[in-house]
Amino acid sequence: MENKKGVKNGGGIRSWFLIAMIALVVLSFVRTGPGGGDSVEMTTVEFTSLLDSGRIIPPVVRVIDRDGGSTWLAGEFVAVDDSADGDDGGKKGGKAKYRVPLVPGENAKLMDDLRSRGAGVRVEERRSPISPFIVQTILYGGMLFFVFWLMSRKVGGDGMFGFGKSRAKVLDTREDKRNVTFADVAGIDEAKEEVQEIVEFLKKPDAFRRLGGRIPKGVLLVGPPGTGKTLLAKAIAGEAQVPFFAISGSDFEEMFVGVGASRMRDMFAEAKKRSPCIVFIDEIDSIGQKRTGAGALGGSHAYEQTLNTMLVEMDGFDSNEGVIVIAATNRPDTLDAALLRPGRFDRQVIVELPTLKGREDILALHGKKIKFAPDADLKRVARGTPGFSGADLANLLNEAALLATRYNLEAVDMKTLEEARDKVLWGRERKSAGYSRNDREKTAWHEAGHALLQLLVENADPLHKVTIIPRGRALGATMSLPEKDILGRTKSYFLDEMTVCCGGRVAEKMFTGDISTGAAQDIAQVSQIAKDMVCKYAMSGDFGFQAFAEPNRFSTSDLPPAFSEETARRIDAEITSLVSGAYARAEALLEEHKDKLAALAAMLIEKETMDGREVEELLGLGRKEEA
Repeated sequence: MENKKGVKNGGGIRSWFLIAMIALVVLSFVRTGPGGGDSVEMTTVEFTSLLDSGRIIPPVVRVIDRDGGSTWLAGEFVAVDDSADGDDGGKKGGKAKYRVPLVPGENAKLMDDLRSRGAGVRVEERRSPISPFIVQTILYGGMLFFVFWLMSRKVGGDGMFGFGKSRAKVLDTREDKRNVTFADVAGIDEAKEEVQEIVEFLKKPDAFRRLGGRIPKGVLLVGPPGTGKTLLAKAIAGEAQVPFFAISGSDFEEMFVGVGASRMRDMFAEAKKRSPCIVFIDEIDSIGQKRTGAGALGGSHAYEQTLNTMLVEMDGFDSNEGVIVIAATNRPDTLDAALLRPGRFDRQVIVELPTLKGREDILALHGKKIKFAPDADLKRVARGTPGFSGADLANLLNEAALLATRYNLEAVDMKTLEEARDKVLWGRERKSAGYSRNDREKTAWHEAGHALLQLLVENADPLHKVTIIPRGRALGATMSLPEKDILGRTKSYFLDEMTVCCGGRVAEKMFTGDISTGAAQDIAQVSQIAKDMVCKYAMSGDFGFQAFAEPNRFSTSDLPPAFSEETARRIDAEITSLVSGAYARAEALLEEHKDKLAALAAMLIEKETMDGREVEELLGLGRKEEA
């Protein structure tokens, strides 16, 4: 039972009980020692000295503590004030208590000496109010309870024996005023239309049953990270006004075998009690991986127990009418086939990266809370961010707001939006990274070679910006952005892209007579493009319509296939031919426009950063018309 603040009363009772147990353990060790806490403890030598000086006040009390087996001499003596002046170096003061610990078996002589001096010895026995058995019982019981309490705090609110309890968070959309609805989801209109049936079923289930229809038991949301899969699942629950169970795939597993299966059963049991409802499992690939074939974990593994339990709960002997399972993953190829069959995850909803219109809608949705300047154009930002996910666009607007605050602006202007976009794409400018004049010149020639070829070739993406200011891990950068959605690339595009990549190394060698490590990334990119053209896209005239990459049955990644050494040599020769051709073409174009290259490099040294339109105006090269 919970109180109004949502705190379990059981937790408060356990806390008070723990405090009481600790107090009893502490009190069990308290001894009512002779003389109380204000007694002066002294040795037998000091006691004998006081006895000889006549300062011990008879009778002397011999105290025996039966429980602890300790023996004490206790009584009163005349204290001396050392601060006072006198003949004996001090002044006798009032009475004070003393106690002298005695060693059993060695105090017979002391007792005889006391009696010979006429000091009376009175023996008293003092016992502890708690017997030793009770003390030990309380001590060990308190220690065991403390260990159990620590384990219950570690495991969670269900206590030590709550390992198998479900950790799903339950959100009752009928009571929460902060519900997420379809109005809060933008850029994935097709996916919203596909899941609309689920919302209608949850609202009016009888209308579907009337004609014998059956709603899908499971919906698998598939798409790249940040595209809004989790947000879409929340919106379904918010629209349908039903309870929403949310859990991650990794929350099912623990260090103990069988915990994941137990948590799975408990979650479905709770969901059936509150049906109709939605169970959302994020990153389901962590528990739903293939049991055999490519990507299989192999052997008897705890993950398989969890997966088997989920398969039975979704479509087994027991009915789970009204419980709809929605799962999200960006790795559908790793999921077990039994999980994807009809009756379990009947439907797969693809949540792709947003298109141009989708990016505009997402920017407009997230931009409602941001104050923009009159020149801020979100449509232009959307055109310049192809390949961005919804999470990327939200991060872009947040970075722009932070930059505007840092610059003490009244509103977020277009310049700040573009700076935020460049920061998200390529990293932040490192203006404080000092390097020599020679390094600046090399970087200027290198980037000028890229930028000039970007304008000269026909099929490359439009030039966006070129800079010799270090950004991210690069000393300079030439940035190009496609201003429309690209659904497929052509062979001519790849050839032009390889030529642009070679421009930096060619320009360096042409004007400095030397080469540097600055082209390392360009070399890797050119090599990968050429390899993909030959082995993956069949864009090689020597091999025709065939590919040389096939899935390995023991791995989910693409590995080199088993082909002959002669074919491997031919592949290497074809890749070398493509790279050499691109390099020769870059040399020819830059040699032909050597004066433009020198002018651009000189301007980069002076201005450090130039916009694509500024480069076009400087070189007299018009922007390629958009298709």
